[in-house]
Formats: sequence, C-alpha cells, structure tokens
Amino acid sequence: MPYPFELPDLGYDYDALEPRIDARTMEIHHGKHHAGYTSKLNAALEGHPALHGKSAEEILRNMSAVPDAIRGAVQNNGGGYVNHTLFWQVMAPGGGAPSAALAEAIGAAFGSVDDLTAKLKAAAGSRFGSGWGWLVVAAGGLQVYSTANQDSPYMNGHTPILGVDVWEHAYYLNYQNRRPDYLDAFGELINWSVVSANYARATGG
Repeated sequence: MPYPFELPDLGYDYDALEPRIDARTMEIHHGKHHAGYTSKLNAALEGHPALHGKSAEEILRNMSAVPDAIRGAVQNNGGGYVNHTLFWQVMAPGGGAPSAALAEAIGAAFGSVDDLTAKLKAAAGSRFGSGWGWLVVAAGGLQVYSTANQDSPYMNGHTPILGVDVWEHAYYLNYQNRRPDYLDAFGELINWSVVSANYARATGG
C-alpha cells in the first residue's frame, strides 16, 4: 500500500487474544499507538511526492533516498507503522505449527521450534528499553535479533516474518514489569500459518 497509508484492521476482535493479551491493551495499542504512527508517517511524507508511489517497506529498505529533513520521522513512524502491521498478523488464539518448509529452515538455523522461541524470547527480553524481537529472512538464512525503538529489519536489508513488540505499552496494563511473562504468553499466540506464508513469500517458495 503506497501513501497515504491507512491503519489496517486487526482481523479479529480486541478481546480475541485474552487472557494472554487483554482487550484494553489491544484497543489502546491498535487504536491509539498504531494509529498515531500511521498519521505521523503520512504527515512526514505529505510534501514528498517522489516517495508516494512506494510501500512503507520499500521506503524503509532505502532510507538513504529519504530526505534528511524527514528521515528521523520516517524511520520512527514508518517503522512503527510496518512493525505493528506485522505484529497483529502473527498472533492468533490457536497458534498452530510451522509449515514443513519453515520447520526445516528453523531446524537448520536453531535446532527446533522450541529453541527458536527461546532465542526470540531471550533477544526480546534482553532489549534495554523499548524495541522489538524479530525472526527475519536474511541472505544466510533465518536470524533472530532485536532492534531498538521502532527500527525495522527492512533497514538492515532483511525481511521480518515474525516480530514481538516489547515497548511497555504492549504489555504493561496486564503484566506491569513482567516482560518475560508477556513473552511466554506471546509464544503461545504465534500464528504459524501466517509466519509460514511470510517465509514462503520472502524466499520465493
């Protein structure tokens, strides 16, 4: 989707992920925070028509083409827009299991799905301050790491296929300072069907 960007629908009700993620957190997170990133991204791009035909992912992959005057705003709000769009998609009440292709890639990179989720929780849990934990497709295969604030793996030339938000607004109403408990709950909500489809698109499979 090119400019102007629109706040995407969740695809499920605010209470669909309870009790692991409460409805009030989802309502504020989606309706206030994600909406704010969306409107601020549009505002930053308003006077720059050369960027209007590009998707947010394309813009983030080529930040050097973003004018200096708006680069910080695009990095923060474009990252926030893209990161949250993925975040809503990779959660579901049922969870499920990875596709055969993704399971094979996970096995090669990490050993097992449990090893992957443990590494993802460690990366996200150890991020100082606000940020994200990621599973990405990179040139050498799958990688797990974290980024600060709203920085996106697209800025590293990687394609995120799974992401978890560890800004306090993502969990504080329900978990307060218990980030590890929130990450355990997220691990039970991973929508492996979507993550598998993301992997197939990223690898041309």
